[in-house]
Amino acid sequence: MPTISMFYGILILMYFYDNKQHNRPHLHAEYVEFEASIAIDDGEVLSGSLPPAKMKLVQAWIEIHRESLMTDWKLAVAGEPVFKIDPLK
Repeated sequence: MPTISMFYGILILMYFYDNKQHNRPHLHAEYVEFEASIAIDDGEVLSGSLPPAKMKLVQAWIEIHRESLMTDWKLAVAGEPVFKIDPLK
């Protein structure tokens, strides 16, 4: 499970071959004891939760980096190495 970015204490991860459970492009965000799966196309929370302020940061970051995230998603589901993406600043 590669970490593709990290900002404000939030880890953004993308698992290899992870297109079975949610059947749509998504990423995983972890913050302290919180975890959430979030859709790349619209920022919808597919499972789990984050504190509201942290979720807003992740969703804003997704909006900014959607194209790069989709490229990483295609690589990850094929089992290939993904690229790091700039953190939110």
